[in-house]
This record gives sequence, C-alpha cells and structure tokens, in this order.
Amino acid sequence: MTTEYISYEFPLNERMRVFIRLEQLFLQLDHFLMGNSIWDTRASVNTLVDILQVFSRHNLKAEMLKELKRHSNRLNQLSKHEGVDNTRLHNILSELHSSSEKLYASNGKIDLASMKSDLFETVTQRNNIPGGTSSFDLPAYHFWLEQPREVQNENLQMWINQFSPIRTAVDLILNFIRLSGISTHETAHNGFYQTTLDQTQSYQMVIVKLLKTAPYFAEISGGKHRFTTRFMNPAVGNTRPKQANTDVDFSLRYCIL
Repeated sequence: MTTEYISYEFPLNERMRVFIRLEQLFLQLDHFLMGNSIWDTRASVNTLVDILQVFSRHNLKAEMLKELKRHSNRLNQLSKHEGVDNTRLHNILSELHSSSEKLYASNGKIDLASMKSDLFETVTQRNNIPGGTSSFDLPAYHFWLEQPREVQNENLQMWINQFSPIRTAVDLILNFIRLSGISTHETAHNGFYQTTLDQTQSYQMVIVKLLKTAPYFAEISGGKHRFTTRFMNPAVGNTRPKQANTDVDFSLRYCIL
C-alpha cells in the first residue's frame, strides 16, 4: 500500500516563483475549460487575465530561454561522465532544443495587443473591480457568454495559443528540477527545522513531504542562503496556528539543477 504525503514546494529564487505560479494558473485553466457552464467559462477567462498579468510583469520569453540554455549546458557536461544513459540524455536535450526553437519563433512580447480582441481587453480592464464584469457592465461579454460553446472555444483557443510555447517550457523545466536531487529523512525538533545552504550549489527549490495523517502543515521561508520550516497546528475556531511542540519527521528534497 502506497503511503500518501502532502508535498510543500518552496522556490528559492524569483524565477522559480514565477514559473510555479504560472504552472498553477495553467492547471487551473485546464480544469475550468473542461466545464460546460457559463461560470466555468467566466472562470477560464478570469484565469487567462491572471496569466496575462504575470506575463506583463516579467520578460518571460527571455527568462525561459536563459533557463533552457542553463539546463542544456548542465546536461551537456553530464554527457562526459561515465555511466550516463546517453540515449536518454540525447532525448532530453532534443526536448530542450525543440522548446527553445519554439520560443525563438514566437512573436515578441505577450500583452493585450497580441491578444487581438476588444472583448478580452474590455474584460481585463474591468476584472479588478469586484463584480465588474456583470451583464449590465459588459453587455457584449454577456452576449458572448450566451453563444454556442464552439464559438467560445474558438476565441478561447486563440487567446490560449499565445501562451503555448512558454507553457511547454515551464512544464519541461519544472519537471527536470523536481526530479533533481535526492530525498533525505529529517526531523524538526519541536516543529522547527533550519539549515544553511551550500553557496557553491545552484538550489532552485526545496520540497518538504509530510504524511497526510500528520496533524500539521509546513510553513517554509528562506532564500539562497538558508531556509526554515515550521510545522504548524492548524487554527481551531478563532485561535491562530501554533508551532508543533513535538518532534516531526519529514522528507526533504533539495532540487539542484
């Protein structure tokens, strides 16, 4: 029988924070796109607006290309070591190269202008107002939401396609990073664990795994020099969460790639 765990990921640099946020938004979008109600469609559009806001704050194309190149360089170094599965390594490098080529081929920065839709632009402008996309505020949006699913899907796919190359790169990079490193078993004394990170290593994130049956959640903080984990008892009623007063065993993975 497989024991079930809750995984708590903590990115150790800004690039990883952005990538994980994007991954969550893309998965959220997948979920809502499977629904058939107007509320699912509204949630899909709202998630697309959130994705676009992330893009507007970061030059993600350049960040992705840097990250893909870093991974390729690191893996090319591994090819010189004995015992390496060169066939598998070649396949991975091909994936990285293909993802880089698609990013290079994508046109410019993704912003509202690239979405080529007055409707999407209007929804984006009203989305920060609570209830700002009501039918009386945006009758054109209300009309679109009542159109056949095929019409909506055509528009949604046009907007989503703008993000496809970067989504592929995000999934590829995070998958490599999560698989890197070795898990160790650790103990947080009285619910507290802290360690200093080796500055010669390029730590990307840490993953803390805790049994689902454990009555705690992991509260992680840190950066490139050190990280701290506190295991907390959830709030009950009006009380605040409290740090565990017993030793807590957990699994820890340093993701270095």
